[in-house]
Amino acid sequence: MRLYTTDVGIAKALDDTTLALLDLPYTDIGALLAADPELNSVATATTTGNINLIDATLLAPVMRPSKVYCMAANYHSHLDDEVAQIMKVLNPDGGDEDIQALKVTPSFFGVPSSAISGPFDPIRLPEIAPDQVDYEVELAVVIGIGGKDLSADTAWNHIAGLTLSNDVSARDLQAKAMNSQVFEFGHAKGLDSFKPLGPCLVTRDEFSLPLDLLIEARVNGELRQSERTTGMVHDIASAIAEISRYFTLFPGDVVLTGSPAGVGFFQGKFLQAGDVVEMSAEGIGSIRNEVVR
Repeated sequence: MRLYTTDVGIAKALDDTTLALLDLPYTDIGALLAADPELNSVATATTTGNINLIDATLLAPVMRPSKVYCMAANYHSHLDDEVAQIMKVLNPDGGDEDIQALKVTPSFFGVPSSAISGPFDPIRLPEIAPDQVDYEVELAVVIGIGGKDLSADTAWNHIAGLTLSNDVSARDLQAKAMNSQVFEFGHAKGLDSFKPLGPCLVTRDEFSLPLDLLIEARVNGELRQSERTTGMVHDIASAIAEISRYFTLFPGDVVLTGSPAGVGFFQGKFLQAGDVVEMSAEGIGSIRNEVVR
């Protein structure tokens, strides 16, 4: 099932072109999950009319989750080929050990929910750090049934569904975070408009495990990232279980699951005003965001 948050309410896809507006008293799917984590009310909801998908104004599926977490270095290609370069610069004597540690234990960090924006909203170059803004295509998980201390064997059952995100970063602020006790990753990753999300929530029953989806990123039509989710270091269930060791997960919480190789930083290709960034994921769809000052 595909669910959309639109400017006139929550809608369910009838086919690839038509949405049915649901008669539900919620502004977004996050609010719906807070009241109904298993989405049972969707099946019984009446509809108030149909709209063409192309005419709908789509918002982020989850507008203001209680928490947003991002997995760090969670694709072998990104970790072994790109992150390893940074680790060896920061810690020449222990860079290899740092890489192995990331392969053993999932790493994650939090960003504010104010970073979330719609699937077609602009990415705004922040005045505080406009020169090294980067992109990362990432599959995103939305929590359904919350919980604490989940096991990797059961964590998948706590997921409402999957969506797509662009993990935008200000790499200059990120460098400060990695070399300073003053900054943290949230400074670089959590600025306004830095987490476009969408275009819809696809419920978990639409996917088979192990998850094998192609995710891609394009900038101005140029393919920059392309990899299947089988390239993840830690699968989604393991990542969710690790986060729940530290924090209680609530319905509607969002977890970005990492990005493959090909980010702009290592190519010296940062986003500039006028660029158009497109992310796509098999079985979910695409988001498209123009970069503006």
